[in-house]
Amino acid sequence: MARVGVLLLNLGGPERIQDVGPFLYNLFSDPEIIRLPLPALQKPLAWLISSLRAGKSQEAYRSIGGGSPLRRITEHQARALQSSLRQRGIEATTYVAMRYWHPFTESAVADLKADGIDEVVVLPLYPHFSISTSGSSFRELQRLRQADPTFSALPIRCIRSYHDDPGYIDAMASLIAREIQACADPSAAHVFFSAHGVPRSYVEEAGDPYQREIEVCSRLIMEKLQADLGHPNPCTLAYQSRVGPVEWLRPYTDEALHDLGATGVSDLVVVPISFVSEHIETLEEIDIEYREIAREAGIRNFRRVPALDTTPGFIEGLASLVQQALAGPEVNLDQAASLPTRVKLYPQDKWAWGWNNSSEVWNGRLAMVGFSAFLLELLSGRGPLHALGLL
Repeated sequence: MARVGVLLLNLGGPERIQDVGPFLYNLFSDPEIIRLPLPALQKPLAWLISSLRAGKSQEAYRSIGGGSPLRRITEHQARALQSSLRQRGIEATTYVAMRYWHPFTESAVADLKADGIDEVVVLPLYPHFSISTSGSSFRELQRLRQADPTFSALPIRCIRSYHDDPGYIDAMASLIAREIQACADPSAAHVFFSAHGVPRSYVEEAGDPYQREIEVCSRLIMEKLQADLGHPNPCTLAYQSRVGPVEWLRPYTDEALHDLGATGVSDLVVVPISFVSEHIETLEEIDIEYREIAREAGIRNFRRVPALDTTPGFIEGLASLVQQALAGPEVNLDQAASLPTRVKLYPQDKWAWGWNNSSEVWNGRLAMVGFSAFLLELLSGRGPLHALGLL
């Protein structure tokens, strides 16, 4: 029987306060997260951003216990998935491959090679494909294969996304239904999907399918909820966690909460739709920051749906995806990472006046030039800011 290695891809997170700075540096060093016209500036800029953000991020991690639970939860998911696959007669071993913190992708690859795995199934713990999540992890695997003849010889099958998979949809709908039914008037409860945002240019210029997959996923979940509960519920989709000066997908979660409060919504069922594990974006950003914004907006009942974590229905759904990948047509790394068009550093081809996508891109360019000039002056110790006594 073939020995199957299932490689679970995830973001990673700092497990201790002292890990926060290095984690942020790894994150912002990835050109899929911050795209620069001058690659040589990537690492210096990552150092500057991580240094400036470390203090605030450390406070956020302190508020949830001093570190991210993501590694622990992902390892629990891996063990549960391995058990489910073996019960199905598949000789599978699961491996956790984090993109920006331990255990790193190269460590997981070394482990599966040492175990003598015959073939690999790559399973992102991102249900919705994006350049900056699954895409970045797929490209990291491509780089490792190009540099490692042994790894490049291993057959690899990839699961690109599963935003519309019935197992995933059913597991999500089941968790949401519990929170809806706990409201005083379940039929009036407002379902609020909060997805991790991405820059708008990724979708409009690079062909990133993320927004479309999120929209399809939320629609399928609402259809499943209506079938299970026997009534429709109002819903909203918004995007959180934006950073930087460029335009991200809208509406933004904080603004949408204010709008819902202004319309008199009182029972809100908040769904972290793009997150399958509890981590900083759910435990701090949603549970603390957005809960407070909702309270200030007049939303009295803020019910947050838990992340899937090791929910049995979710784990069984992942096992079915792996089983289907092994039995179906092969999707290799090149196919999994592909996009309709290449990502362009400068997506706009011409200048456009007014508050539009072009102006947002140019704002981002000017901000990046200013940021780069600040960085160079900081490193060189000379320049106008030093002359004015500001540095």
